[in-house]
Amino acid sequence: MTKSFEAFGHDKPAFFYFYDALCGWCYGFSPVIHQLHQQFESDMDFEVLSGGMITGDRVGRIGEVAGYISEAYQTVEQRTGVTFGTAFLEGTLAEGKAVFTSVPAAIAMSIAKEEAPDKQVAFAHLLQKAVYYDGIPPAEVDAYAPYATQIGLDPALFTEKMKALEYRQKAEQEFRIAAQIGVRGFPTCFMKTGDQFHLITTGYLPKTELQLAVQKVLNGSAVNPN
Repeated sequence: MTKSFEAFGHDKPAFFYFYDALCGWCYGFSPVIHQLHQQFESDMDFEVLSGGMITGDRVGRIGEVAGYISEAYQTVEQRTGVTFGTAFLEGTLAEGKAVFTSVPAAIAMSIAKEEAPDKQVAFAHLLQKAVYYDGIPPAEVDAYAPYATQIGLDPALFTEKMKALEYRQKAEQEFRIAAQIGVRGFPTCFMKTGDQFHLITTGYLPKTELQLAVQKVLNGSAVNPN
């Protein structure tokens, strides 16, 4: 396993959440993860890792995939109960000009993990709301500072770090981690207990099912990944 996995969760079980801020199903899963963290934060460590879903030649204007998103978001809403915001649907999506790239949000997450590691689950939730409810342009680094303030970070310093190579490299390292261990879709969740790794899910799970899967691992039972 990678250094990130080996160095995390030795004292107690660890939960690894591979997500992407631009993943619609992760947006639907975000409230579930947020609630899971609230329930189990005293029992296990949590780490959020950015997967890099839209990088390289996948980066482009949202208008190129607007037809797909216009149908897919309704499925996510129906199954998960989340709501995509008017600012996204009638602004970002309808206009079709915003560049969709996973990199800036992943950089923002890398900063948050360094500055406020205990708030990374909450920050992932904020980043997804920023894109799919508030309709921020994902490629604009200045758009993330208001969300950093919500977890207690200084907005000016945060924006300065958004432009630093160091944090881009941290984000890209997480992309490599996801690729190296074979994460091919988001959300994907693992747990670690002792030296054992357990695949919890390779897609969206309702709250009760995710809680049950986590509790089985904590109780020492086997998990059947979906």
